Amino acid sequence: MQRKKNAINRRDFIRSTAKGAVASTLMVSAFPTIVPASVLGKNAPSNRINIAALGNGRISRTHDMPNVLKYDTARIIAVCDLDSKRVNDAKKLVNDYYSKKEGKTYDGVKTYGDYREALQNKDIDAVIISTPDHWHALMAIHAVQAGKDVYMQKPTSLTISEGRAVSDAVHRSGRILQIGTQQRSSTQFRYACELVRNGRIGDLHTVEVGLPGDPGGDEEPEMPIPPNLNYEMWLGSTPYVYYTEKRVHPQNDYGRPGWLRCEQFGAGMITGWGQHHIDIAHWGMDTEYTGPIEISGKAEFPKSGLWDVHGIFRTEGVYKNGVRMIVTNELPNGIKFIGSKGWIFVTRGNYTVTPSDPVEKQASTKALTASDPKIITSKIGPDEIHLYESDDQHGNWLECVRTKKQPISPIEIGHRVCTTCLLHHITMKLGRKIHWDPIRERFNNDDEANSMLSRAQRWPYMIEA
Repeated sequence: MQRKKNAINRRDFIRSTAKGAVASTLMVSAFPTIVPASVLGKNAPSNRINIAALGNGRISRTHDMPNVLKYDTARIIAVCDLDSKRVNDAKKLVNDYYSKKEGKTYDGVKTYGDYREALQNKDIDAVIISTPDHWHALMAIHAVQAGKDVYMQKPTSLTISEGRAVSDAVHRSGRILQIGTQQRSSTQFRYACELVRNGRIGDLHTVEVGLPGDPGGDEEPEMPIPPNLNYEMWLGSTPYVYYTEKRVHPQNDYGRPGWLRCEQFGAGMITGWGQHHIDIAHWGMDTEYTGPIEISGKAEFPKSGLWDVHGIFRTEGVYKNGVRMIVTNELPNGIKFIGSKGWIFVTRGNYTVTPSDPVEKQASTKALTASDPKIITSKIGPDEIHLYESDDQHGNWLECVRTKKQPISPIEIGHRVCTTCLLHHITMKLGRKIHWDPIRERFNNDDEANSMLSRAQRWPYMIEA
């Protein structure tokens, strides 16, 4: 894959960011490296990739586990959640799937209430991390230290500093980590980026990213902590706050969880969907290993209520090559590449990941459109730029676990796009322009902004770099 001069290639990244070991206060990192059994043969029970599903909520049940269960090369042998009701539901889901598939009763799934115990199981080759955002980084670091390959839901991290720690840990370990930015495995997104990279719309000068929005909410009363939930550990590195059901997840169903709308656990739609769309924007812009150098914008935040992530917003990033990226909830959901000779707009169309996605299916929405229909009917020639091709994000991950090639959404690309999302969030919070150095990963002469690269972490759920 060709890259423009302004982009940082992977070799330069590794050279410039090797900063020493990341240690954790929770676990000793001296775990043996485990070679997945699947590299020894094809589909024999003893040679499958044995997987533990960490976090058994909505996205796990309706997206991550089903998309792994369908592969005979893998076997989910363990499930883990801090809510015992959910872990028991997950065990039943997996056992029932294999019982139906194999035509006989299956009961081979182990349950865990603490992911650290699952990581010590040497029969487990890989893990899927489907937890709330604030648990992604620490869990991923521990997993690769334990010799496990990882599929991790986006966003990559809660803060920019955490993201750097994860990427460094993965590169030191040599493990495979795939970020769950599955739009890369949808044909229209790859093809749109290939058209842009091959000059079909002329010189790219603007990218518009439209995201859904989040509503505010009412104040919620303190409630007794359910006996089935380890709420202390669920809060993880974030400050202790009282339990109320809408802060966590529903106790009686698998609807959209309330933590998605609490800044304590994430940044809202700017990272929740932003990592999907800005990832595609970076792919088409050829800026996967860098980021904007100047970011500005504003947002409205709720003045009261439990849910406090951003509402209406409009932000803009400027890249070293002069391309502007506008991100806002005021535009149609998707990515629009605008060049000197036309434009291309790409979106999910009628595809959703889960039934409770905030953007409902729109059967009339075309997944790929352009200023001139001839743009999207043109063929990419054999001597032109062809991007990494995958037709299934989870399948690509399993194949890379087996072959040890890099997946379509590797950790450094995931870190860089999550960083960009968080930069837009920081400018929302500050309400002013900020200047970013993508190589140093620091703001220029801005102590206030640099103080927002990390958050105070609650003992003992800390990452120490």
